[in-house]
Amino acid sequence: MFGFIKRKQKNTATASKATVETPPLSDSTLTDSASAEDKPADLSQSLEKTRRTFSDGMADFFLGKKNIGDELLEELETRLLSADVGVDATTTIIDELQSNISRKVINDAESLHLKLAEIMKAILLPCEQPLSNVIADTKAAKPFVILVVGINGAGKTTSIGKLANYFTRQGKSVMLAAGDTFRAAAVEQLQEWGQRNNVPVITQGTGADPASVIYDAVESATSKKIDIVIADTAGRLHTQNNLMDELAKIKRVLGKLDADAPHETLIVIDAGFGQNALHQVQQFHDSIGLTGMAVTKLDGTAKGGILFSIAKTLNLPVRFIGVGEKINDLRPFDASEFVDALLE
Repeated sequence: MFGFIKRKQKNTATASKATVETPPLSDSTLTDSASAEDKPADLSQSLEKTRRTFSDGMADFFLGKKNIGDELLEELETRLLSADVGVDATTTIIDELQSNISRKVINDAESLHLKLAEIMKAILLPCEQPLSNVIADTKAAKPFVILVVGINGAGKTTSIGKLANYFTRQGKSVMLAAGDTFRAAAVEQLQEWGQRNNVPVITQGTGADPASVIYDAVESATSKKIDIVIADTAGRLHTQNNLMDELAKIKRVLGKLDADAPHETLIVIDAGFGQNALHQVQQFHDSIGLTGMAVTKLDGTAKGGILFSIAKTLNLPVRFIGVGEKINDLRPFDASEFVDALLE
């Protein structure tokens, strides 16, 4: 082993009756031009900070005929850990490289680079399970209910808006449910996303029971034959037991309409949280049972290696990654594309 591894409040207001709001699109609500929104961010550029963490100081190793030995692996190990790849994933990568070097499978910089990419893709591939495939396989579920959870600041409500755009571009009908009733700003933000995507939003008054809001949304979507309901929930820390209990209540209430609902419980995590995000996900998973993740803000962090740590420590699919500010910069996760962008 090498280097580090070797050292190893309750609102009492009465909620109004739920209403469906489908406001007309307004140019003033669109922060990006239509042409700009049609051009998703280049993944390689979006991962620049993480890519630099991998590659700075490594370029000379991958050019020309270099000695493939402990010094190179020591440097690579440091780079992997600095990018928050995590000890388990880094151990797997370094051990497999060492084994291939010993067996003469790797004998120059080019073969090392190719093998590194192969190992990294193999780690991430089990996480590559697109949500659109799940929806296609769940044909009996209409609407398909996506419950979106996470802590404050992870990009949850924004991700919901981008998800709505993603599914409407696929020809699906979408309804949003404003289940974060603790913050009026959260409801307003979701309404704006509904306006941008021209999809209905179910709301109630501030302080209303979130389970009631989401129940009404699913009931309305069922009667209107809407394909997908995406429900927002209040941001919370995994240590807030009362709020975690509220999520469990939402799932129980939805079960009265459809025993399988929600069909997807998606947690949104901020890649910049690094290893701390893993504990958050595990606690949410233990409390309510997650089925997928959306990892946001990969364009703003050098810790994009967290996806490798997620793959090695959590048995959960990465449905989407967020790599920019534009409406279509939340994209389905592609393991090969991600690794190629990092090692470009």
